[in-house]
Amino acid sequence: MRLLSLRPVLCVSLALATVGTVPVLSTAALAADAHTAALAGSLLDNVPDSIFEPETFTLDNGLQVVVITNDRAPVVTHMVWYKVGSADDPRGRSGLAHFLEHLMFKGTDKIEPGEFSQIISSLGGQENAFTSFEYTAFYQTVAKEHLPLMMELEADRMTGLTLSPDIVTSERSVIAEERRQVIESRPYRRLGEAMDALLYAGSPYAVPIIGWSEDIDNLGQSDVENFYHRWYAPNNAVLIVSGDITMDELRPLAEKYYGPVKRNDNVPERIRPMPHPIKATGEITLRDPQVDRPSYVRSFLAPENTLRTEPEAYALSVLTNIMSSGSTSRLYEALVVKERIANSVGMAQGSGRISASEISLYGDPVEGKSVDDLSAALDAEIKRLLDGGVTDDEVAAAKERLLAQAIYARDSVSGPANIFGRSLMEDYTLEDVEAWPRRVAAVTTEMVNAVARDVFDEEEVVTGILMPPKAENAQEAELSQ
Repeated sequence: MRLLSLRPVLCVSLALATVGTVPVLSTAALAADAHTAALAGSLLDNVPDSIFEPETFTLDNGLQVVVITNDRAPVVTHMVWYKVGSADDPRGRSGLAHFLEHLMFKGTDKIEPGEFSQIISSLGGQENAFTSFEYTAFYQTVAKEHLPLMMELEADRMTGLTLSPDIVTSERSVIAEERRQVIESRPYRRLGEAMDALLYAGSPYAVPIIGWSEDIDNLGQSDVENFYHRWYAPNNAVLIVSGDITMDELRPLAEKYYGPVKRNDNVPERIRPMPHPIKATGEITLRDPQVDRPSYVRSFLAPENTLRTEPEAYALSVLTNIMSSGSTSRLYEALVVKERIANSVGMAQGSGRISASEISLYGDPVEGKSVDDLSAALDAEIKRLLDGGVTDDEVAAAKERLLAQAIYARDSVSGPANIFGRSLMEDYTLEDVEAWPRRVAAVTTEMVNAVARDVFDEEEVVTGILMPPKAENAQEAELSQ
């Protein structure tokens, strides 16, 4: 099981992939370097009207079904997405959505605990699940002939989950240990939690997907059962099947296995209050023995007009690609290649949240340079951007790279299912995803320069710094575990 937070990874010595806040075709991105641009050729002159050509229908019980045909191999990816995530956790019960994701593998009246995974493994398939702020998803990739069995198993646990108190207690210990391993033992994760708490103050996005330790310890049987019966229903889910399957083949299977599952007409409304961040800059420094060299990240809330499908959202994707798209990007070329201030550097957009997102600048300084040197160099590059703007050639090249990424995403079986699932969970439509290439192609140099001025008018900024342990006589405020 995976916790899926699309906030940029704060351990900036690791590579960061740019994820757009418009429909997330870029989650399937390849490294966008000069080679990618060359492969793209003249895509701007031949922008496709449709990338994936999805088909959809809705069962009588409200379950939306999406089919994405790819007959290159006799394999399918079967995914069920529920419109509930950690942002729907009740106050004081953080981590509940993620806890239930784990418990979904613990059996029904027909399937013993753990048997679901054993069956898929015996068939040579792959499966997993993940929780994000806005959704919980379960998937299997199997040979086409096993699809009916996957649908039968998944439909069974949609409303038929059975949980004993012993199982709930045991799995709660597993979640608590996962938090210790995934969050508390990793400095960059702890720093990320602290930054989110400041940046997204007043919003459910300020709370970690896995939950706070104290809340996890208090999750009980009634919490899990109430949450399950409230949110898990066909009319609060989307079934996506991608691969060697057609609409005509899938429809009768969906009607047979999912059609009998009863709908729930009392699914709650999802509430997403806007953040109320500090009206100032904030800095958090975390020193930890696991950190062997400094790293730096500066995050600020994205303007509202860059969050959805307005033209500015697509212009921001182009801008991010120009600034941080591999070894030829502006930031890398200036700070790594020419000035030799940073080992790595970049700009990233956050995603995975409906009502808010962030933009981050990140890097780690070379030996002999400080985070202050890196911060000043980033400021200088942003000033150069705002004073001189981007060029027509930069915009054209960035659009070519982004369009190439969208085209290449067709080659994957599971990639399209992920793209459409995440987009639908974040209140986009199938049409929004299919229109993504055309909207990117329509971005102009003037639009990119305008959005740069808007984005870098930073009113609420949170800076995070990871440092090795300080000397005993050093005096510095810091965040400690």
